[in-house]
Amino acid sequence: METFYRTHSYLVEHTNAPVRRDLMDEINWNDRLIGIKGTRGVGKTTFLLQYAKEKFGTNRACLFINMNNFYFSKYTLVEFAAEFVKRGGKVLLIDQMFKYPEWSHHLRVCYDSFPGLKIVFTGSSVMRLKEENPELSGIVKVYHLRGFSFREYLNLQSSNHFRAYTLQEILEYHEQIAKTILRNVNPLDYFQDYLHHGFYPFFLEKRNFSENLLKTMNMMIEVDILLIKQIELKYLSKIKKLLYLLAVDGPVAPNVSQLATEIQTSRATVMNYIKYLADARLINMVYPKGEEFPKKPCKLMMHNTNLMYSIYPVKVEEQDVLDTFFMNTMYKDHKLYRGDKGTSFLVDNGLHFRICAQGSKYKNNPNVYYVSHKMELGHDNQIPLWLFGFLY
Repeated sequence: METFYRTHSYLVEHTNAPVRRDLMDEINWNDRLIGIKGTRGVGKTTFLLQYAKEKFGTNRACLFINMNNFYFSKYTLVEFAAEFVKRGGKVLLIDQMFKYPEWSHHLRVCYDSFPGLKIVFTGSSVMRLKEENPELSGIVKVYHLRGFSFREYLNLQSSNHFRAYTLQEILEYHEQIAKTILRNVNPLDYFQDYLHHGFYPFFLEKRNFSENLLKTMNMMIEVDILLIKQIELKYLSKIKKLLYLLAVDGPVAPNVSQLATEIQTSRATVMNYIKYLADARLINMVYPKGEEFPKKPCKLMMHNTNLMYSIYPVKVEEQDVLDTFFMNTMYKDHKLYRGDKGTSFLVDNGLHFRICAQGSKYKNNPNVYYVSHKMELGHDNQIPLWLFGFLY
């Protein structure tokens, strides 16, 4: 146990989160079982350590552990929690929870056995914490940690502290909001860099970003998808090839029969793999309003623009990048569907958006919001694209 305390102290002492994530204030920390999901690389481990540093420092009432530790190949989580509680432990922060066999059962036993213990754990975006783990239904509160928004990236790079805005605020007051921001910084000076490498916090590391992201993408497939979905290793190459083919095809409706032929599997398996890739936050599926999986999506897009530049940089079309950015930033709190003729997306229950590259020609429709790239300041129903990066 002392080894775990020493490791915790070292990690907390050396944690330097460059951006304080808003999720820190959105979580109800009074809940006894909290799950924080997120795709690989968005900073879940740092988030747990930042919470420990803010609330407890090196106080032994809080302890961070990683289920990769070989200790847990011999001793159970329940045994560990019992010893921790016996020593006065109150908050157990568990990283890589899904690496532990029968993790949901052990969390339930801990929850029932130690009423004075709070557990916060991280998990892959592929995990279905409630749907596939009925033991946790009703007791676990689930939150999602996303990659950096453009706002978070801009705050970090320009030393500002701009707040997030709701979609309604942006639609109604975008001119005033943009003027406030423009008085301090020109967001367009930073926007292209964000599209290329700003979503994943590890861009701050002194390593080649694209190589690091490719490694992360491989881990998403090899660990998050294969391990959690219990897919045999021999199918790994098929899933990787499918992702590559989808990236090369760009944001179009998938030809499932052709894809099945290409990776030598059935149409049904292709659709399952597509769902797994979407769960892993590698792609997004777009449907007409009223339709959903298992129907074939009308469009498949990469989950964020950074992925586009890493997986197939020779074919990155500007319009596709802009659409992907808009989809990704709206995805957190809103439902996006295929747009009607002349529009890009239908959002929620009837908001129409057209995403416009610089110099796009269109006949203004007052019922459509025109979201324009490389526009500093909008007016009426014409809104700068960068401003939607302030939704979270």
